[in-house]
Amino acid sequence: MNEPSTEKAVFVGIVRQNDDERKIMEYLEELQFLAETAGAVGDKKFVQKVDRPDKATYIRSGKLQEISDYCEENGITYVIFDDELTGMQQRNIEKIIKTPHVIDRTSLILEIFSQRAKTAYAKMQVELAQYNYMLPRLAGMWTHLERQRGGMGTRGGMGETQIEIDRRIVKERISRLKEQLKKVDRQMATQRSNRGQMVRLALVGYTNVGKSTLMNLLAKSDVFAENKLFATLDTTVRKVVIENVPLLLADTVGFIRKLPTQLIEAFKSTLDEVREADILVHVVDISHPDFEEQMTVVEKTLQEIGASNKPVYVVFNKVDAYRYEAYDEFSLVPKEQKNLSLDELKNQWIARDKSPCIFISAKQKINIEKLRNDIYKMVAEIHAGRYPFNNFLY
Repeated sequence: MNEPSTEKAVFVGIVRQNDDERKIMEYLEELQFLAETAGAVGDKKFVQKVDRPDKATYIRSGKLQEISDYCEENGITYVIFDDELTGMQQRNIEKIIKTPHVIDRTSLILEIFSQRAKTAYAKMQVELAQYNYMLPRLAGMWTHLERQRGGMGTRGGMGETQIEIDRRIVKERISRLKEQLKKVDRQMATQRSNRGQMVRLALVGYTNVGKSTLMNLLAKSDVFAENKLFATLDTTVRKVVIENVPLLLADTVGFIRKLPTQLIEAFKSTLDEVREADILVHVVDISHPDFEEQMTVVEKTLQEIGASNKPVYVVFNKVDAYRYEAYDEFSLVPKEQKNLSLDELKNQWIARDKSPCIFISAKQKINIEKLRNDIYKMVAEIHAGRYPFNNFLY
């Protein structure tokens, strides 16, 4: 996919027995946002109710034929499935659906990461993730990777099948990329150690919640930010001084539901900034109807990378965009979250007494002074513990 593009995409999901169909449609909306970020135009969504995904074709053949007919009639380029497909499922689906590209959510996210990678380090991480995704799917792929080898490695012997050659080439590249990344990781670890004992904060959160905008505001820097998923991949670290207390602030790659395990593995070293932070600043898009689910995704991802034991400060961003449906006092239906005013939502979260939190708008600079003051207090407390004789801080 390339930007700009007129290539059209349709999206496919399943509703299991205990699934909320509304939720599944919201997931497909996110999948469409991903596709549009990659450069395709969203067209139509297909959903099928099943007990479990079909081992051979993910969804049943009747629905596949319906999708195939629609694609042929409407010039669809991409059929994108919300779950990760096995190699066998993808090959079987392609026999029925004759569009140029049948891909899954993982493949789409990898494509976006590939487009967004700007530095050599990010490009290597994405390439490693792509090869790890490709390796178990080589059977049936007409990759001809030996044409891309550039003379490196040894060529296959007589009688060696194409799939064996391809598999060996991919394994060689994975091994080489891991070695190259280890060298860069050591350099980055040295850089982190050279920063001394300065207090570190890391911005974490779901993708597109406003982390980079907040980074620019606090650090007076110019980190790339736009209303697209995964606008930035590289971790950016800036020195920030609030009043007379210095700190290091890191902006990290955004998380997402079903973040491919290949990417988590490839980006683990980048996420060292998260693991080594003193405080995690969890930025949340309060205007998103599923912000609580997004928070859960972030918390689970932090567990996966070994950073769930950190103090967390929750920043509910985009209060300027928050909308709610007024509750009918005569309704017999209990009040839901979508019926809560912003003040009611604030009171509800503050009453939970889990993590300290604040409600702001980075874009409109709402409540930013209190945010700075809160950060100052947290950092100054840690700073005083490390440098007990620096009483001038107080």
